[in-house]
Amino acid sequence: MVGNIIKRHDRVSSSILYLSLLKLALIILRLNPQKRSQWSAIIFTFPKFSLILGGVASGKSRFAETLVRQSNRPRTYIATAQAFDGEMEDKIKQHQIDRGPDWSTVEAPIAVPEALSRVPDTHIVLIDCMTLWLSNLILSENCPKDPSEPLLNAVKTCKFPIVTVSNEVGHSVIPDTKLGRRFQKDQGRLNAKLAAEADLVVMVTAGIPQVLKGRIPANPA
Repeated sequence: MVGNIIKRHDRVSSSILYLSLLKLALIILRLNPQKRSQWSAIIFTFPKFSLILGGVASGKSRFAETLVRQSNRPRTYIATAQAFDGEMEDKIKQHQIDRGPDWSTVEAPIAVPEALSRVPDTHIVLIDCMTLWLSNLILSENCPKDPSEPLLNAVKTCKFPIVTVSNEVGHSVIPDTKLGRRFQKDQGRLNAKLAAEADLVVMVTAGIPQVLKGRIPANPA
C-alpha cells in the first residue's frame, strides 16, 4: 500500500513538473517573440509523412504549401502533372506563381520514388499530387498491381519530411466507365494506405483544414 502511494506521488510530481516547464515556455514565447520559431521546433516535431486530402479546388494544395513552409527547410516540389492542353498549362503556371521562386521543382509524372531518392536529406518535399500520379500510372503500359508499394518503400527510407496531396474521390458519383470505376477504387485504396503510413492526415474542405490524424506542427494561415 505504501509503495502504491509513493508511485502515485511520483506521477503527480512528474505531471506538475511538466506543466511548470510548459508554462515557462509559453511565458518565454510571449516575452521574446524572436525565440518563437526556436521553441516551436522544440515543442512541435514536424511530422515525417503528411497526407493532405480534399476535393477539387478545395484549397488542399495551398494548405500543403503553407504547411511545408513551417519547416524552415529548403523546399523541393515534386510535380506529377503533365500539360496535355492549354488549360493544364495555364493551371501549372498558376501553381508555379502561387508557390513563388524559392522551390526546387522536379517533374516526375510517374517516377516519384526515384525522384525522392535524389532529394538531399536537408530538404522537405511536397508531392502534388497523388491523384495525377495514379492516373499517369494507370494509363501507362507498366502499371504495377499495387502502385503504393514502391512509393511507400521510398517514403520509409527517406530521412526528410514529406507532404503529399491527394484527392478524396469517395464523395463523388460512381463513374459510368470501367476505367473510371477502376481509378476511383484504386485511388481510395491508395489514400487509405497513405493515411495508414502518415503521421499527419488533414482533410481540407472549402479551404478549412480538419485534422483526421496526428497534430499540425504550427498554425498555417
